[in-house]
Amino acid sequence: MAIMESVLKFMVDPKKNWFAAQHMKSVSKRLRKYGLRYDDLYDPYYDLDIKEALARLPREVVDARIQRLKRAHDLSMKHEYLSSDMQAMQTPFRYYLQDMLALVKRERAEREALGALPLYQRTIP
Repeated sequence: MAIMESVLKFMVDPKKNWFAAQHMKSVSKRLRKYGLRYDDLYDPYYDLDIKEALARLPREVVDARIQRLKRAHDLSMKHEYLSSDMQAMQTPFRYYLQDMLALVKRERAEREALGALPLYQRTIP
């Protein structure tokens, strides 16, 4: 099992694997065109942990996320991209959700291990 984990870590680490680095570069290029960050791609309707993590973030961070998503949607509908100078200023891999999401997942796993009821249930959106 440890061998499989090390192989998987190697395969997805852009510092060690050339193919992973090329994939990361491609994703970065596409996100820059619309001014998005990688964490903007997480859907709160898909996973309730993401919804909870977004609810725990500061309001200005969530507002900035909403503005980026609105801008990207507007650009997409117009079949346009951000200007080159604006694309250069974008930071697609500056994460803002990962730490809070990991905390929410740890808390949920701990509650399940203790046999407690979940904090939230899936509902139809």
